[in-house]
Amino acid sequence: MSFKVKDHYYKKAKRENFLARSVYKLDEIDNKYNVIKKNDRVLDLGYFPGSWIQYVSAKIGNDGLVVGLDIQEINTKLLHIKNVELFRSDIFEVKKLVDLNVSSPFNVVISDMAPKTTGIKCVDQDRSLGLVEEVFNILPIFLGVGGNFVIKIFDSQQAQTFLRANGKKLFQEFYLYKPKSTRSVSKEFFAVGKKYKNQG
Repeated sequence: MSFKVKDHYYKKAKRENFLARSVYKLDEIDNKYNVIKKNDRVLDLGYFPGSWIQYVSAKIGNDGLVVGLDIQEINTKLLHIKNVELFRSDIFEVKKLVDLNVSSPFNVVISDMAPKTTGIKCVDQDRSLGLVEEVFNILPIFLGVGGNFVIKIFDSQQAQTFLRANGKKLFQEFYLYKPKSTRSVSKEFFAVGKKYKNQG
């Protein structure tokens, strides 16, 4: 399916020098749920091209840190930003914090990742849920107690069931949210967890 990509948010992103329109999804989520704070240390899983990195970098200030991880080539447009570190790696092959040059868990983990899509609805839903399940599995490594979490998922009955079963168990507060800046035809939404309860 092709999209009319040069919509309001696409043009706004170009005008405001963001690398993608998806920045406004995080902006909406953060304004609503207060996920990211000044001086936070944030891990962005599947960051490419990097608009979420740009947003977080400005929000956390010079004493914060945002680490971006993606299998794609490192986006050199982000390398000049002092509170940003980027790694090219499969996120599920990183097993220890030291692999990301940090010694303690992050305050926030965010992810706008999507699987390679086929156009077959049920296949894409299953792939998206598989990614989300894997991220939930690695949270004990990367997210500190009391930390916050944002992840994208394609809507399905299985996704709703998984999130209902695990969200409230792992977080003191847990929400499902579809930002206004999400394209109307999109089936994606975001799970938002606050105050992570434990590290496994």
